[in-house]
Amino acid sequence: MTDSVKKRVHVAVGVIINDKQEVLLAKRLDHLHQGGKWEFPGGKIELNETVTDALKRELKEEVNLDVASSSPLMEINHDYPDKQVLLDIHLVTHFAGKATGLEQQEVCWVPKKELVNYEFPDANKPILDKILAD
Repeated sequence: MTDSVKKRVHVAVGVIINDKQEVLLAKRLDHLHQGGKWEFPGGKIELNETVTDALKRELKEEVNLDVASSSPLMEINHDYPDKQVLLDIHLVTHFAGKATGLEQQEVCWVPKKELVNYEFPDANKPILDKILAD
């Protein structure tokens, strides 16, 4: 597959950290791209939607959290063999609600130092490096 026919997906991603300095992870369903791996919650940005609006919508739809505020953390372009992703990652520390997997996905709060014990998609590696360096 050549680069010209690869699908490019723009994704809003939330690195959600609670008062105990735990990070919220969601496990990708097996039938999805990179299925069975853990990820930071988020989803595709719709046409004419800002990253912040997409993040708020996706986190409500996926994990039932209401984002009060977020701040840009980093941006990642990553090429998989079958698609390209642009990840707009925001740090979320102000939110309300109890994290629940609304799409039947497993979710859990993980202490930062234990993140190394989870398998993530390759595109998430720079996010892990940044979180673990802080």
